[in-house]
Amino acid sequence: MKKIILLGYMGCGKSTIAQNLSKITNIPFLDLDKCIEKRANLSINEIFEQHGEIYFRKLEHQMFLELLQSSEKSILGLGGGTPCYANNHELLKRDDVISIYLKASIETLYNRLVHNKSKRPLIANMEEEEMKEFIAKHLFDRSFYYNHAQQKVSVDNKTVDETVQDILEILA
Repeated sequence: MKKIILLGYMGCGKSTIAQNLSKITNIPFLDLDKCIEKRANLSINEIFEQHGEIYFRKLEHQMFLELLQSSEKSILGLGGGTPCYANNHELLKRDDVISIYLKASIETLYNRLVHNKSKRPLIANMEEEEMKEFIAKHLFDRSFYYNHAQQKVSVDNKTVDETVQDILEILA
């Protein structure tokens, strides 16, 4: 069984979709950020504050490789920036993984993030107009890396269950 990797921009539904997929398939879901927090014994925010982004990205890359090399079956949810650093996007093309980009429009992302931005350090202090522009620019910058995924699933105007169904069809 190949490892299933879900990737995409914050707010696209990686964690929610992965948890539902995990229940249906009985394959454990691992959130890369949570694995990093457990290893470092710090929150992602604390890692950034105390050690900086470069340190975090090294840790993220090491943890990603470790999880890929594990013999355990898993559904792995990446952080929104993971594919963009340390050539992690190349790992999305491996033969032993199925990588799926959960693709969402700027509008969808904005509508999902605007209500819980306090939990997202990157956008927590932004005005709404600034936030929309930030998402658009960020998504544009990151789409090159996201598009290295083997599969793409649109999440726009779909329920979680519909998106999970789309992924199950890919896995069938």
